[in-house]
Formats: sequence, C-alpha cells, structure tokens
Amino acid sequence: MNKDLKKPKNRISLKGDLDGRNQYKAWLYLSPALILLLIFSFYPLINTFRMAFANGYNGLAIVGGETFDFGIENFKTVVNYVDFKLCLKNTLLLCVITVPISTVLALLIAVALNSIKPLQKIYQTIFFLPYVTNSIAIGMVFNAMFTRVGLGDLIQTQGIINNIIGIFGIGPINFVNVGSSWGANMFVVCTYIVWNAIPFKILVLLGGLQNVNKQYYEAAKIDGTSKLRTFFKITIPLVSPMLAYVIITSFIGGFKEYSSIVGIFGEGMGPGGNGQMNTIVGYVYNMLPKSNLGNASAASLILFGIILIVTAINGYVSKKKVHY
Repeated sequence: MNKDLKKPKNRISLKGDLDGRNQYKAWLYLSPALILLLIFSFYPLINTFRMAFANGYNGLAIVGGETFDFGIENFKTVVNYVDFKLCLKNTLLLCVITVPISTVLALLIAVALNSIKPLQKIYQTIFFLPYVTNSIAIGMVFNAMFTRVGLGDLIQTQGIINNIIGIFGIGPINFVNVGSSWGANMFVVCTYIVWNAIPFKILVLLGGLQNVNKQYYEAAKIDGTSKLRTFFKITIPLVSPMLAYVIITSFIGGFKEYSSIVGIFGEGMGPGGNGQMNTIVGYVYNMLPKSNLGNASAASLILFGIILIVTAINGYVSKKKVHY
C-alpha cells in the first residue's frame, strides 16, 4: 500500500522538474529580446521621466557634473513656448481631419475590392504600394505636385495640381511656396497623410471583410434588404473590431506625425522654413540639437499623456460599440 502511494508522488515531482526545466529554457530563449527591450525601450522611457522632471536639464551641463532640482519647470517652459499652441493645434487637427477621412475611404475601397473578383489581386497590390514606399520620397513627390515653378522663359508652371484645377476655372493657389497660407499648407499635408494611410487600413479591413460569414448577406438578400442598410447593419458591425483597431492606431500615428511634413517642407516645417506646420514631435526634434533634453522629454510626456487619454477614450467607446 505504501509503495502505491509513493508512485504518484514521484510522478508529480518528475512533472514539476520538467516544468521547471521548460520555464528555464523559455526564459533563456527570451533573454536576448528582453535584454534589448531593457536597454533600448524601458531604460530610455525611465530616463525620459527623469530628465523631464529635472529642472533645466541640459545634456552638456550634466557632463560637467552639474545637478538639477526636481520640479516641473521643463513643462512650464514647453507650455509657455511661443509656438507651443501652434504645434498642439497642428497635431490635433492632423488627427481630427485625417483619421475619419482615411478610415471612411479605406472602408469603402475595401468593400469595393471585396465585391469584385476579376483583377482583385492586382488592385490590392496597387492600393498597397504607397505603404511600402519611403515617406520622405512621397513627401518630395507631393511637394513637386503642388509647387509653382518659374524660371524666366524656360520653365513656367503653376504646378501639376494647379494645372488640373485650372481646367475647372479655378485660379492658381499657392500651396507650398514661400508666402503660402497655413490653410493651404494644412490641406497639402492632410492630403498626403490620407493618401499614405489608406493602404494599411485597406489591408486590415479587407482581411476582416473576407472573414465575414456570407450567410448574413444571403439572408439579407432573401429578405430584400437594400445594399445601404446591409452595409450599415451587417458589414460595419461585423468589421467593427478591425475598425476600432485602425482608428486607435491611426490616432497614435497621427499624434506622432513628423516625417510627412519634413518630406514636403523640409526640416523648416513650413514654406521657407517658417515652421508654421510644426508639430509636438517636431518641437522635440528641434530641442535635441540644442541639448535641451529636459524640454524635449517634457514635451514627449505631454504628447504621451494626450495619446494615453485618446486611446483610453477609444477603448471605452470600443467596449460599447464594437461587436466581437
């Protein structure tokens, strides 16, 4: 009887040893990735918090052994920056304008692609091309399309876009040249962001549409439901998880917008380097060459807080509206 009781204990002990060895191997395999995350992700994040709350933190001064008091002076400096409101306004508007437009267009294109059979793969490839193209290169192309060029009698053009709208009797508009208005600049940047953001959203939404059970559409067709009602009552609810995902990621990407503006206007973040299209991320990059790491860190945390709030709101709305 005693021998029989000992056998299960040995088995349990052996199983526990095997689990311990497997966990040890798992941590061993994960260690390179964890070490890289600690060095290049977690430590910089913690260091950003430290620099943000070190009053007047300067990268050059710290080398000389200077110490800094704990406080919120860096945040005050950022908020009181003469163009901070402009940076914040540009950042918010880029998100508010481009995210809804690009999401709606991507959904409509994805529905259209899902409903056709001939040349579907070719169309998918064409629509996906902007996503794999360098953003700076695309920005330079957009700059060339909207730029007015005049070199004496040799070259005289109002730009490709102005030539197109001129067909409809609309006069030439100064979109990106020196002296152009903030509204014209914003229009060009928003057009670029929408065009560049659509491919990824199409890919995600098209994948969701292709996984929708076709029986729902067949039942709606039998009941004589209109296509518009089918779209709002079947298609949108069934792809709502994908819609929630692309909306959240789009807002996060929109708040971090920088490369598109550099591609169109250069590092000056505006026509002639006037900085009128600068964003919060652009402000952070402007502070880095000046070794104002405290201000840059404070601006980064402000942006982090905004993204966190918007993401939390999106998450709350998703729980109410998304059908999983």
